Amino acid sequence: MRPSRKHPIDFRKDEVAHVMKCWRAGDSCSLIGVGSVGKSNLLQHLVEPDVQANYLDTDIAGQLKAIIIDPSMLGPLPDSGPNVNQVRCWAGYELMMHRLFMAFYPFDNLDADDARRFYEAYQALQDGTNPLYAYMGLRYFELGLEFFLRQGSQIVFMFDEFDEMARQLPVKFFQTLRGLRDANKSQLSYLTFTRTPLSALFTHIGVDPLDIEPFVELFNDHTWYVGPYSEADAQRMIESLGQRNQKNYHEQAIKFLLWATGRYAGLMRAGFYALESLSGVTDEQLIQQLIAKTSVYTECRTIWISLTSSEQYVLRGVATLSPYAKTSETDQAAASLVQKRLLRVDKDRQSLNIEPPIFRAFTATDPT
Repeated sequence: MRPSRKHPIDFRKDEVAHVMKCWRAGDSCSLIGVGSVGKSNLLQHLVEPDVQANYLDTDIAGQLKAIIIDPSMLGPLPDSGPNVNQVRCWAGYELMMHRLFMAFYPFDNLDADDARRFYEAYQALQDGTNPLYAYMGLRYFELGLEFFLRQGSQIVFMFDEFDEMARQLPVKFFQTLRGLRDANKSQLSYLTFTRTPLSALFTHIGVDPLDIEPFVELFNDHTWYVGPYSEADAQRMIESLGQRNQKNYHEQAIKFLLWATGRYAGLMRAGFYALESLSGVTDEQLIQQLIAKTSVYTECRTIWISLTSSEQYVLRGVATLSPYAKTSETDQAAASLVQKRLLRVDKDRQSLNIEPPIFRAFTATDPT
């Protein structure tokens, strides 16, 4: 039996509404968020059939199949050899084909002959030791998709930790994903979750923008920055933590926790477990005690290492830890940090402030 939905139907309602709007139109979309933002919870929520039914027309929700692709499930990949790119592409197709298999099993929407042919294509793609299959991986994957698309299914591949996938797989792999999308418009789309915009990600890893442009342009009009939890989502998370751990903190303590952590999921979780040991009087004393906790510091560092070097440079400058030379690059980094909810513009004082308070305290430690 499928486990019950973990979150209320209106969890992350703004983000979910944006994604569902894209899926309703058959479009791909890009989600961007720093570490500790609660990415996994959002992706798992998006795949829930009753969540999809709540946001989509019945006929669309009934045909939609959202499939999470986790690059940590890629097998070992070769670094060199005559067929290195072919084998790496094959690994990507094999992972997607396997997840396709898992998502539709036991293939109730296929007749017996199509179910058998799909299984044969699936088995053929598994043989990555045969160089011929490495070259033909795309064909078997395309064939596997066709069985379900022909039945009217709308398939969305959701790439978790897409940053890692972009580093591991050749540009040709993503070019073929664009080709598959073009051949199946309105029925096949993608969702990526990254820590930086796709164009900046591929530039950072040394990919020629012209080579990756066909893939990236699928997402240009549908990019959304995922920020901290809403007030309602944060309150529900704290209530859930309290129930599971049999802890009941005073309203003022919860209010402080939400303010200090900025309602970032990872920071709230770590901060919740640290509340009992806090003894400070002022907010600043409590913040310093929080940041001294290894779990809280680690969550702050998760956010820090998810940022680009330019964004880290800007934060150091705002924290007055180092000289801050204003350039077009730092302007872009500052704008990105504002969108990621890590910088707040104070228009009255014409200044930038690091948010949330606990991350401001972390930045003041001059992290490397």
